[in-house]
Amino acid sequence: MSKIAIVGFGIEGQSAYRYFARHGHDITIFDAKTVEVPEGAKAEFGPDIYDHLNGFDMVIRTPGLRPDRIKTDAEVSSVTREFFKHCPAPIIGVTGTKGKGTTSTLIYKILQAAGKTAHLLGNIGVPALDELDNVKADDIVVYELSSFQLWDLDRSPHVAVVLMIESEHMDVHTDLNEYLNAKARIVEYQTPEDVTVYLPTNYHTADIAMRGDGRKIPYTQEPGAYVEGGWILIDDHAIIATKKLQLPGRHNIDNACAAVTAAWQITQDTAAMAKALEEFEGLDHRLKLVGEVEGVRYYDDSFATIPGSAIVALRAFEQPKIIILGGSDKGADFTQLGQEIARQNVRTAILIGLMRDRLKEALTAAGFTKIELFDEQSTMPQIVAKAKAIAQPGDVVLLSPACASFDMFKNYKDRGEQFTAAVKTLA
Repeated sequence: MSKIAIVGFGIEGQSAYRYFARHGHDITIFDAKTVEVPEGAKAEFGPDIYDHLNGFDMVIRTPGLRPDRIKTDAEVSSVTREFFKHCPAPIIGVTGTKGKGTTSTLIYKILQAAGKTAHLLGNIGVPALDELDNVKADDIVVYELSSFQLWDLDRSPHVAVVLMIESEHMDVHTDLNEYLNAKARIVEYQTPEDVTVYLPTNYHTADIAMRGDGRKIPYTQEPGAYVEGGWILIDDHAIIATKKLQLPGRHNIDNACAAVTAAWQITQDTAAMAKALEEFEGLDHRLKLVGEVEGVRYYDDSFATIPGSAIVALRAFEQPKIIILGGSDKGADFTQLGQEIARQNVRTAILIGLMRDRLKEALTAAGFTKIELFDEQSTMPQIVAKAKAIAQPGDVVLLSPACASFDMFKNYKDRGEQFTAAVKTLA
């Protein structure tokens, strides 16, 4: 029996508690805030709680807490490190700034369609330690990995998928270099028997891919999956016509190419790939169509919490757009987003929340002035009603905020759900 400190009691901390309690360890929960814990559990709360964590065999860190914030004489680990250490099955790990959830899910669905026993874990699936005891050696794990989960990882997955990378989480990471170094851990411990699937046209992605010893396979070009003549192809096999994908935007075609390239390392079942890709309708809050009212289509892209994601969403549609932007600060620079909106077919930008004035400055500096402002006391029905009043048949209304959500909503899910509910009331 080991003495284990679980630091931070969110989703992963709760999963860690269940796992280590199930295996008979002595556990103490620590959290900066007072939170509800299981009956009978030992717990300590307070803002300085992470400064005094001596006397344990292991400290399990919550993902968003910097490893150097913890002062202890014990080994500092995480749910992800413990899973990688004990997992008996091959792991396909997926990271990137955006697209991780979509790509991970596509890989998972392809493997399932091909008859494989697969587990979708990490940010998007079941908490990893909840599933660890159920994973068998001949299964396959698909693990979505954020920079926070990768931060102190000391093993790399058998297949590492590195998607588009740009600056994010600058409210937690000290700078871009620290963020990139965290991401790079997905490949740094690979051997020549492992595989790195990467986007060759993204500078940061290509740089990270070269930091490990895995065999390098680019996607969007051969020998990975690529597009030619309106089809996704790999190794001289036509997989699916791009027009059959239900996901809008060139970036989602790229995500499909990444998924095909990764899955190809496990199975070459082209029929399974085509079926999974054609049936996938997308994840909630990731550029998802939530309604059409009077000829106007409404898309929930609340997961777009950085400017680059909003730019990608804008480029997914040729139609006139009303875009809803804004929220709380993540340390982002809105200059390029303002320039993109000025170039795009945008009818109006509705700017909301704490970042509305910063966004207005960026848009007006780029010469775009068709702006509506809503402060953080505004409600989503008011915002959506304004979008409806502006929109014309054939337009797209796009919630793609480019900001965090914590000024007006619980989280990005709450923001997206309130948007969806407001759209439903329009109909």
